[in-house]
Amino acid sequence: MNYREEADTMGTVLVPKDAYYGAQTQRAYENFRISGHMLPSAFIRTLGLIKKHAAAVNHELGLLDKEKASAIIAAAQEVMDGKLDDQFVLDVFQTGSGTSTNMNANEVIAGRANEILTGVRGGKTPVHPNDHVNMGQSSNDVIPTAIHASALIEIRDCLIPALEALRTSLRRKAKEFAYVRKIGRTHLQDAVPISLGDEFSAYARQVELGIARLRAVEPNLAELALGGTAVGNGLNTHPEFAARVIRRMSDEARCPFREAVNHFEAQAAQDAAVEASGALKTIAVSFTKIANDIRWLASGPRCGLGEITIPSLQPGSSIMPGKVNPVIPEAVIQVAAQVIGNDAAITHCGQWGVFELNVMLPAIAFNLIQSIDLLRAAAEHLKEKCVDGITANEERCRSLIEQSLALCTPLVPAIGYEAAAAIAKQAFEEGRTVREVALANKVIPEEELTRILDSAVLGEQ
Repeated sequence: MNYREEADTMGTVLVPKDAYYGAQTQRAYENFRISGHMLPSAFIRTLGLIKKHAAAVNHELGLLDKEKASAIIAAAQEVMDGKLDDQFVLDVFQTGSGTSTNMNANEVIAGRANEILTGVRGGKTPVHPNDHVNMGQSSNDVIPTAIHASALIEIRDCLIPALEALRTSLRRKAKEFAYVRKIGRTHLQDAVPISLGDEFSAYARQVELGIARLRAVEPNLAELALGGTAVGNGLNTHPEFAARVIRRMSDEARCPFREAVNHFEAQAAQDAAVEASGALKTIAVSFTKIANDIRWLASGPRCGLGEITIPSLQPGSSIMPGKVNPVIPEAVIQVAAQVIGNDAAITHCGQWGVFELNVMLPAIAFNLIQSIDLLRAAAEHLKEKCVDGITANEERCRSLIEQSLALCTPLVPAIGYEAAAAIAKQAFEEGRTVREVALANKVIPEEELTRILDSAVLGEQ
């Protein structure tokens, strides 16, 4: 690889000739390659959004000339468009303020802006990464701002639409299965009959409540730390800078961003990120319940419950021909486990607000955006590759009700608890159905017995 020499305050560093970034990014890259995991592209795009509008506002305020501002805006737009993704090379595990990634963005944008203006890639002239791209900013307010803004954008534009589509699919199945009677289950034991639609209506409501929980955290994520600079007191920034930049960001992203009520809190704590992660964790728990129920309901096909059939996506065994596994439900359950783990990490990171700065910002950003993206993908796959194609096995559902000892329950008002329990016990011991034993024992007239049991089996009143 060809290198160029670039001097900074820490000495001369060899930087790859094809790089837009400079010495600070190169040094961080060489010293902190811990995991090979980098911050998500959604986060990087949001850094571009911040830098773009910061340059525009600094020009409006008379602090940055038009030529430099225009070049910075053009370069930042390329970051937003993903054209410079390969220039963001730093490991997520870095300095806790995210300074390395902020400087990576500053250097990339400055390097590209310089190429636009001079034809020479990289460097610090005429556009300087600190003096111009980072004007009026600090890593300590930019990175918290990027966390909130990227999370809110991804939740609103990606996750919520995916959840709404899944909710619609589940509601459709609830309506389709409204008259398919089946046995209910509590404690993994037979309970009284319900409809298959009842079960799917519960899943739809879980997803609906998950959406509501996400909307509830939006106001706190919408508060942005920008303007606090190093410690929250706004040193070295114009008093109108933050409000103007945030207004422009809101217009472009179509999100109700606003300046933090208290900049010291916005930089010292990450409570809103912890809160948002909690909402994501709750959705993960909901997904676990829904996916696991579907997995069980489709178990079989002959020796399990077999009350529904899910789409067959691939052979389910390397040794057993004809076996079909519930691939999508099990993938969703694994996603949920990862999101729950991410929440534990974010919770721990949230505790590391030490005096005027939280020092776990990159890890929070990485885990929070990953959780949003994983749940978005899980919702899309669960809907499109599983729920949309579910069919009910009505005969199997009816037969399981008829065989269930729980069918004695609707007899209780007519014959009393003790007599109904005796029928269930006798049916179990003799391997007969509740209907057969009740008819044989003539506990009530046959016509009334048939009416009561048919009402339970068929859902008739």
